[in-house]
Amino acid sequence: MISIIYSNQFLDHQTGTYHPESPGRLTAITQALHAAPWANRLDWRSPTPIDQQGDRLMAAIQAVHPSRYVEAVREIANAGGGHIDPDTPVSAASYDVAMLAVSAWLDGVDRVLETNELAFALTRPPGHHALPTQGMGFCIFSNAAIAAHYALKQPGVERVAILDWDVHHGNGTQAIVEKNPQIIFCSLHEFPQYPGTGTAEERGKFNNVLNFPMMAGSTLADYQPLFEARILPFLQQFQPDLLIVSAGYDANSADPLASISLRPDDYGVLTRYCLQVTRRVLFGLEGGYDFAALAESVVATVAATFRGD
Repeated sequence: MISIIYSNQFLDHQTGTYHPESPGRLTAITQALHAAPWANRLDWRSPTPIDQQGDRLMAAIQAVHPSRYVEAVREIANAGGGHIDPDTPVSAASYDVAMLAVSAWLDGVDRVLETNELAFALTRPPGHHALPTQGMGFCIFSNAAIAAHYALKQPGVERVAILDWDVHHGNGTQAIVEKNPQIIFCSLHEFPQYPGTGTAEERGKFNNVLNFPMMAGSTLADYQPLFEARILPFLQQFQPDLLIVSAGYDANSADPLASISLRPDDYGVLTRYCLQVTRRVLFGLEGGYDFAALAESVVATVAATFRGD
């Protein structure tokens, strides 16, 4: 069984009529999961409300983002909304929603560590572009990096791996974790594409970063040799106590924001590679902007997690 951590409150982050990172993304995914033939095998869980966190949530966020940045986001929301950068709107509800998204990722860490089974934080806004002091690229808080640092504070966790298969390079995640020898980061992404980072020469202070810039038009046939020859050995040799997947689905051929040519079922293949590393996997939603392809891809990801499938 896989835990799906979700709240309708994630729909309250309003980005504007024509913004690609819209509430409809989650609506499409949840409808598809409820309609799947194995829907009764899903363990739906609500994230811990932000008013029931004590010091846990803010301490986890401030391990990555300084308090002045967190307060700046709160002030924009309290003023009725605005923008962190031209691509990253903040509505009146966005601060609370972004905080709840982090809560869901933290709950996912807890759930995976407690059960040795998988979890999927089905959240928005995404997070992998958020730098310590600057949100960007639709992202407010760096969910994956926050979750990784939080996991390292849990008993028995010494090493955390992050795999980012979003079509855009997780520049924020890399910037935050690349100097931490207890975290490794691996990303496959279209290059050159926004944000223009993620060259193969970027290796991290402890040789803990592995980037694969992919050409436009790349397919699963281009991804699989990299997983088998480079990515799996990189992850397996590290022997992570937890694998976090920044699960973006904008590498689909149908996606309007990029030009990689994966298909929804391909994400089942990528998921099965992850399960060769560990069953302790937390998936967290990043990008993906064609509703149908996004929903089908999440379904393929979840389906591949069932034992024996």
